[in-house]
Amino acid sequence: MNTISLGYSPCPNDTFIFYAMTHNKINTGELHFDQVLLDVETLNQKALKAELDVTKISYAALGHLLEDYCLIRSGGALGRGCGPLVVTRHPYGVKDLREKKVAVPGKLTTAFLLLQLYDSCFITSDIISMPFHEIMEAVANNKVDAGVIIHESRFTYQSYGLGEIIDLGEWWETETGLPIPLGGIIARRSLAERLIKQTDETIRQSIQYAFDNRDEPAVYIKQHSQELSDEVINQHIILYVNDFSLDLGREGEKAIMELLSRGRDAKILPESNNPLFIS
Repeated sequence: MNTISLGYSPCPNDTFIFYAMTHNKINTGELHFDQVLLDVETLNQKALKAELDVTKISYAALGHLLEDYCLIRSGGALGRGCGPLVVTRHPYGVKDLREKKVAVPGKLTTAFLLLQLYDSCFITSDIISMPFHEIMEAVANNKVDAGVIIHESRFTYQSYGLGEIIDLGEWWETETGLPIPLGGIIARRSLAERLIKQTDETIRQSIQYAFDNRDEPAVYIKQHSQELSDEVINQHIILYVNDFSLDLGREGEKAIMELLSRGRDAKILPESNNPLFIS
């Protein structure tokens, strides 16, 4: 038996994806997974220290991780109409934000990278990093002037009295014609190639099990989503778990490479000669 440390977030899309393989619902063969549930920015930071064998990360963080990790084809979050939003209480335009306090869900998140690519002023402006679930309240209480929100926040921000300034996902899709690459699954390159491939296939089977038995993971998902309503949970899963989650495909690969390329061209991400995949 090979024990693999597995990091993923408590968000509904991840608990939906990993439910079957962490609850003995499918045959995982020689693999045993020790799950670690943390928000994605904390997982990004753990990956920088190579603390986990397999983990969910932001695709922006991938640009810093290719020396120690390779990308797995299944389990990621890519799609259309699902990108980060910039929200505020005030009638600001984009130019107004250049001298304002803007909260982001982490300096290694795709959300922050997209903001920087959208307007280079945000590379050096007054950016405040905080856990994603605290951003809407911080904006609503005027602790910050605006915030970049992700995950289920796109379904609930209006209840905080907030309005949208920018849909960064919509901008990306218009700019590139590609789906927005939000987060993916990586595996430590030091793992045996067969273990990486088995993990990839296990994740794919876990997703398919969840698709085929949609109601079964509900208790586990609800346990970690806490305050979210069933409606928001379902919206979240429908939006973030899709065919790209089963396999990136050529379009998914192209979207990831475009994001990394733009980040490197803007001198935000480091250059790397390491391949995305093990083979």
